[in-house]
Amino acid sequence: QVQLVESGGGLVQAGGSLRLSCAASDRTFSNYATGWFRQAPGKEREFQAGISWSGGTTYYADSVKGRFTISRDNAKNTVYLQMNSLKPEDTAVYYCATRRGPTVKGGFREYNYWGQGTQVTVSS
Repeated sequence: QVQLVESGGGLVQAGGSLRLSCAASDRTFSNYATGWFRQAPGKEREFQAGISWSGGTTYYADSVKGRFTISRDNAKNTVYLQMNSLKPEDTAVYYCATRRGPTVKGGFREYNYWGQGTQVTVSS
């Protein structure tokens, strides 16, 4: 069982930046692909970014491409999401999730372990 803990959320003005972290409890995390999802009130949980187990392959939703960067440090069992040029529509709860496989998938049902989420609020 892998436990994930997100941190780094908060309140930021439009155009600002935040860096989210997802720390895993188990070293097997380094063998798994990991994704960041977000869920706004009244909306479905949506894939935003994903990274393969090695960090060699990354994927982004069109809405965040060029603004968000996902990375990982397997020595620290941690995945990061650097969010720049934030917009009010980026406001949501952000979840880290990892799946028992090396490659990224876009569907939230493909992921086996989830963090508790961290709130990101972007004011206009």
